[in-house]
Amino acid sequence: MASEEVRYCARFSYLFLKFSLVVYSTVFWLIGMFILAIGIYAEVERQKYKTLHGIFLAPAIILILLGILMFVVSFIGVLASLRDNLCLLKVFMYTLGVCLLLELSGGIISLIFRNQTMDLINRNIGRGIKNYYDDLDFKNILDFTQKQFRCCGGKDYMDWKQNQYHECPGIGPQSCGVPYSCCIRNKTDVINTMCGYNAMKLERLNAIKFIYVRGCTDAVIIWFLDNYTIMAGVLLGILLPQFLGVLLCLLYITRVEDMINEWDNSGVLLEEEQSKPEIEFSKLGCCWCYPGEVTTS
Repeated sequence: MASEEVRYCARFSYLFLKFSLVVYSTVFWLIGMFILAIGIYAEVERQKYKTLHGIFLAPAIILILLGILMFVVSFIGVLASLRDNLCLLKVFMYTLGVCLLLELSGGIISLIFRNQTMDLINRNIGRGIKNYYDDLDFKNILDFTQKQFRCCGGKDYMDWKQNQYHECPGIGPQSCGVPYSCCIRNKTDVINTMCGYNAMKLERLNAIKFIYVRGCTDAVIIWFLDNYTIMAGVLLGILLPQFLGVLLCLLYITRVEDMINEWDNSGVLLEEEQSKPEIEFSKLGCCWCYPGEVTTS
């Protein structure tokens, strides 16, 4: 009776882990397809403007790469969990583990070398500012960031000197000025695209009266520090699912390996198979075998 209970519990844990891993992989497989579809749509729209500046940093490209990664890895997880394939299960687990370690390592390195990280971010924003009017994706993102976080430029509002239309001294109506998204205004006000006229000719104390002078890099970091619960939620939302996936896959692999050992020792797959004495079970020597495959002599 005790052995029957143990066998029942083992079978239940196997089915529970299998079902959980299938659901987990399928959910992220669908999410990957959704992200990939959005990325492809965004890239098609972006190509209408024939923008080549910062193509590898374009949001559409990032979404496509992320979608492909999630789609492929999750598909491996779905296939491995459905077929109880130890080789693919380990590939799935190790891939998730490597991604998790890379993200954690990147976060830790960024904190340790935060000054260098800030300089790197500001330099990339500076390159984007140079192509502000040529790269519609970057323009929309920067305009949104400047309005939402009440900031201007990367390091500060003087970064706009790097743009040929806003350089100071310069020629043209926008020279020494900043884009309208840097201006202090009420949401109900009519947009005045020249509200930042000659802002970079003024001292900081005078410019602060009608434009945002602090840089967006500091503004975004300060916002995250002030809203640490949101930051913690974002980090948990990114890291926790991957950790759960690794843990779930590890438990499932252990359960499958235990069942294989039991089959090898007993010579039976299930209790109803005991009437078939001459059964030879797969040793999972290749990536395309799974415990359910049997051959009879």
